[in-house]
Amino acid sequence: MLEHWLIDVDDFASPDSLALFQKELPLEWITQELDDTNKASMRRRKLPAELVVWLVIGIGLYRDRPVSDVLDKLDLKLSNSLGESIAPSAIPQARKRLTAKPLEALFSTTAKHWTQAEDSDDTWCGLRLFSVDGTQFKTHDTQALAEHFNYVKHSENRHTEYPVVRLCALCSLRSRLLHDVAFGPSSTGEVNYAKKLAMSVPADSLTIFDRCYLSAELMLNWQRRHGSSHWMTPVKSNTKYEVVEQLDKEGRDLIVEMKVSGHARKQDPSLPEKWRARLVLYPEKNQPNHIKGVLTSLTDKQYESQSLFDVYFERWEIENSYGEIKHDMLEDKVLLRSQSVEGIEQEIWGILIAYNLVRLEISRIAKEAKVSPLRISFMMALRDIQDELMWCAIASPGSIPKKLRAMRERVKRYVLPERKKRPKSRTVRISKTRYPIRSKHLN
Repeated sequence: MLEHWLIDVDDFASPDSLALFQKELPLEWITQELDDTNKASMRRRKLPAELVVWLVIGIGLYRDRPVSDVLDKLDLKLSNSLGESIAPSAIPQARKRLTAKPLEALFSTTAKHWTQAEDSDDTWCGLRLFSVDGTQFKTHDTQALAEHFNYVKHSENRHTEYPVVRLCALCSLRSRLLHDVAFGPSSTGEVNYAKKLAMSVPADSLTIFDRCYLSAELMLNWQRRHGSSHWMTPVKSNTKYEVVEQLDKEGRDLIVEMKVSGHARKQDPSLPEKWRARLVLYPEKNQPNHIKGVLTSLTDKQYESQSLFDVYFERWEIENSYGEIKHDMLEDKVLLRSQSVEGIEQEIWGILIAYNLVRLEISRIAKEAKVSPLRISFMMALRDIQDELMWCAIASPGSIPKKLRAMRERVKRYVLPERKKRPKSRTVRISKTRYPIRSKHLN
């Protein structure tokens, strides 16, 4: 039983020897969030709320296993006095009682603590680095999910085959830990979800956005949050601006002024009629789709133009984060498991907590190996953590810290070589499928 197991570990092991699953996500955090959201079990159940939380996180770690099997492998099930285990039908009932609120609160608590612990000293020019980007998750094609999350429309008569959850994340650039996320119906755009993340951005930071996020309302309010919460984004080809000041001889480093649209000012009357930013233009086009330049709130000359380009190209790491979640953790499954709105939200929070748990352990391994966290194989670390969780379910409490320390030493063997620069432009030789697509939504 996980609850008793965690308590026993605390008795047998010293605090500094506890590893990821005892020290970094203590039972006290789980019970506190359950209390705060009024979801603590008021009577003793075979599946009390604190164990259901671990079950949902386990579902995120073991996408290839049925939910009942995850319960068994993590040794989370309880039995009555006759030794009878819970019925499979009790699992969805327990998840329904729990709701998604405790998982959301637990993600916020853990993300804030872990990113502060791991990223506060990893800075660029004294600024913590973050990135904002979006992704999508598909759900089962049920009426309830379609009405809540909606389809993504391609045209007036065509849309996606499955309802889509749109998600936007604020991600630490160098550890890939997720700092905050916002998600919901696909009918809401990524920029609107990104606006919700502004409350979470810390002071003395630089957040790098994709070009689709270029919005005066978003960028100005992002910087207003602390005054020192800076931003950077590629300039769009159709962006209109006036040059106010030239910072170099070549005319590629400029202070520019742009108009704030009437629509943006209607949504936020506090916005000015015009706003200024720094525009650094790229020297030459090496690829057809190469960026023209970057806009940023870093107007001080202490930030050299080449340094701005170098840090911008680190932004691709957040897209790799989504690849790790979808390809490695979810094993390229097309759909999420759950078939209710509450279940989908609960499942996503569990996946995000599980991802951060793996990324946290990778960060710790990287520090011991004295390399960047990006050079630790996510897949190998994930597989080892999955194996260790199942092992810990049957291990004696006193040997768990030693076993997990050995795991870290073993994972060091999976340090990846330094990444080489891309020698050629991105191209696609073949499409993903040669078969025609059959849509049940078309006549």
